[in-house]
Amino acid sequence: MDVGAFILAAQFPGQGQEEALHRAVRSAELAEETGLDAVWIAEHHFVPYGVCPSAVTLAGLVLGRTRRIGVGTAVSVLPTAHPVALGEQAALLHLLSGGRFTLGVGRGGPWVDLEVFGSGLRAYEQGFPESLDLLLRWLREPRVGADGERYSFREVAVVPRADDALGGPEGPEGRERPEGLEGQAVGAPPVLVACTSPASVRLAAERGLPMLLGMHCGDEEKAEVVGLWRQCALEAGRTPEDVEAVAARHVSAGVVQVADSRQTAAETLVKAMPGWLRQGLDAHVTVDGRQRRMRDPVAYAELLCELHPVGSPRLCADRLAATAEHTGIRRFALLVEGSGDLATTEENVRRLGGEVLPLLR
Repeated sequence: MDVGAFILAAQFPGQGQEEALHRAVRSAELAEETGLDAVWIAEHHFVPYGVCPSAVTLAGLVLGRTRRIGVGTAVSVLPTAHPVALGEQAALLHLLSGGRFTLGVGRGGPWVDLEVFGSGLRAYEQGFPESLDLLLRWLREPRVGADGERYSFREVAVVPRADDALGGPEGPEGRERPEGLEGQAVGAPPVLVACTSPASVRLAAERGLPMLLGMHCGDEEKAEVVGLWRQCALEAGRTPEDVEAVAARHVSAGVVQVADSRQTAAETLVKAMPGWLRQGLDAHVTVDGRQRRMRDPVAYAELLCELHPVGSPRLCADRLAATAEHTGIRRFALLVEGSGDLATTEENVRRLGGEVLPLLR
């Protein structure tokens, strides 16, 4: 079981943006200290739902402050980024961290971001496959050119390339290499795709990429999505062995709150999360004025408590084990900051690493 902290840098009502970012960084540091396996960093623009506008930038900071833990983006929004620029950043982080970085990408939404960054609605509605393919080529080939609908440029050298040998147990400045990587090649950064529709599931499967599945989904829905992914991957000509190897890298996003009882944990989240959800989701503006159906914040917070590990350490461990058994997904990105309070978040991370994780090992 691979258990990681999912970090949104959520700005709760009455909080400043610096406070939200400080809590995010502190959560990442504690995730390493308490033995968690990974930190997953989200990216949003112009909304208090999450005040980190560049997941790769925050990932770089976290990688610099840690030595062991894996760090990934969940996700970098590809339609508003140039695939080559994102690929360069990913390779740099992966090389300098000794292979600890994972690049998660997604299509995002039809938000005003598309207008601000000049990519336009077409990049969201039709351009994701082209962007993803260019990104993958950049991460895997020594020279890349493009002649697509959105991107067209002469062939250039890929610099830096994430294929240098690690050598001994120590990397730059004497930093410890991740356990088990000594003497191996770093290779290209792992890539995963946030999947929220059959089209994105098919896209990930055809390209042999694992999925990140959102926290709004329950076990049954996630199991169905994994089944669809597996079917699409086999239909694309991938071998059963390759399919199983990639499927082992799917990630399930969720919420975690560890307390002495389920009632106490749920009360903490249901008290704090609706205010954040209301102001955060209401702040999203569509690029073309289309209407959006908003979730009821209280009902959504209650649903998240039902779906995910919220309760005593034993209940949380059992909930994660049940999800793994039902879906086949054994990697988790769990939102730890649902209380909105720094001290409570710190205690949550400590109990997740110190009390829940040992029950899964």
